[in-house]
Amino acid sequence: MRTSKRTQILDAATRVVQREGVKSVTFDSVAAEAGLTKGGLLYHFASRDDLIQAIHQHLADRWEADLVAAAGKPAAEATRDERLAAYTRVAIQSATRAELLLMLEGSTNTAHAAVWEAVTERWAPPPASASASASASADPAALDRFILRLAADGLWLYESLTSDRLDPAMRQAVAERIADALDQ
Repeated sequence: MRTSKRTQILDAATRVVQREGVKSVTFDSVAAEAGLTKGGLLYHFASRDDLIQAIHQHLADRWEADLVAAAGKPAAEATRDERLAAYTRVAIQSATRAELLLMLEGSTNTAHAAVWEAVTERWAPPPASASASASASADPAALDRFILRLAADGLWLYESLTSDRLDPAMRQAVAERIADALDQ
């Protein structure tokens, strides 16, 4: 199946973010990366914000597909521990610098953040909020799941913010250790 022009543009925009950061995303930089004219981009995206929002959704959709593949089923059919194990594997194995940069940028924009929050709510929701009952927030299993999520997020965040890269076998072992902790 042929990749759509819109997908090609979003992939090109992601490469620009990966190399140069979110601020470098302009119609000119993305058009050059995609091998199109600026007018070609304007056909698909009315503004830079529309393009940035589409990049967020594009990457979140890829995460969703990777999560479904890792769990072997959609989030609605997976148990809480299966969802968190899938999230752990995907976050550790496939998160990119571009995704991290977009997530950080998105945290200052409600519409951009909502895209990522929807994915994490389905796959790795936080423990009961402070407004929930005291017994729910004191649940040791909920605390353990939250700690495992923090460990998964922490590893890919660490690698995204530093030049240190774990050996692929070590990365895989860390992902599996965190995911296996859910089975205990």
